[in-house]
This record gives sequence, structure tokens and C-alpha cells, in this order.
Amino acid sequence: MQLSTRLLTLLSNALVGVGIALGIGGIVRGGSIFIAVGTAGVALKARRSRKFDFYFPLVIAIALFVLAIALPHGR
Repeated sequence: MQLSTRLLTLLSNALVGVGIALGIGGIVRGGSIFIAVGTAGVALKARRSRKFDFYFPLVIAIALFVLAIALPHGR
């Protein structure tokens, strides 16, 4: 079963919004993870377009996820 583009857009934007809200609330690690997953969803929407439009957001999402896991005292 494949996700439709509209559902993927809605889910990605919701995840990024939750991540921003968590970050504002002080839960930095959780907010970063939500933002990383939402950004990966945005990258998946562009998988059939140019390579840069797919790989650049995906690399940013992976880097943000690794950074969130590596935070020593993230709440």
C-alpha cells in the first residue's frame, strides 16, 4: 500500500508542526526527531523529481535525527 501524495504532505506537515511545538516547549530531542521524520516525508514526495530535491532534504533529515540521538542531555 502506497501513501498518496496528499496524505504524505499532511502527515509530514503535522509531524514538523508537532516537532516545532515540542521544541518550543523545551523537549528538544523529541522535537528534533519529529522534525527529522517530517522532513524525510517531504523528501519522499520528491523521489521522482530531480536528485537534488530528493537527496538534500533526506540528508538533512538523517543528520538531524543523528544529532537528536547524540545530544547528551536532551530532554
